[in-house]
Amino acid sequence: MAGHDDALREFIAARRGPLLRSAFLLCGDVHEAEDLVQSTLVKVVLAGRRLDRIDNIEAYTRRTLMSVFISSRRRLWRREHPHAAPPDTTEAAHGDLDMSLAVRTALAEVPPRQRAVLVLRYWEDLSVEETAQILGVSTGTVKSQSARGLATLRSALGDALPDAADRLTDAEEARL
Repeated sequence: MAGHDDALREFIAARRGPLLRSAFLLCGDVHEAEDLVQSTLVKVVLAGRRLDRIDNIEAYTRRTLMSVFISSRRRLWRREHPHAAPPDTTEAAHGDLDMSLAVRTALAEVPPRQRAVLVLRYWEDLSVEETAQILGVSTGTVKSQSARGLATLRSALGDALPDAADRLTDAEEARL
């Protein structure tokens, strides 16, 4: 039993950061992401007794995170309410903060199941089959949810895409 506990502790220590990043992409809020990861890890620890019956703890944890996220969106009542625009921020010294904020804001407009598919497919870089297995759906559902989610994301990004293309072109010219 102690061996299982040690293995579980090591797994949680190694995967907490990546789970937090995935949860943040799903919900768009650091505090809610921490809550999602905490709830997920509690479920994983409680399932720790059955670790010998769980084939893939990584897949089990991802599926649990997606389930916790989707069920959190089903609640009729939520304490926190999203806002249409992100708060004012200062100019970033590196990276493309404007595009990052635009994508996060747009991602918040994608329905939860589609967002879960997008995060698994494009952030976690999982295959269609792996995503289908984690979410417990068919590969056709993953493909259709990906297409719909990307369409919603593109629509929500709207005017931010041309600006990003201009910034990329300017950055490429600066390198020459």
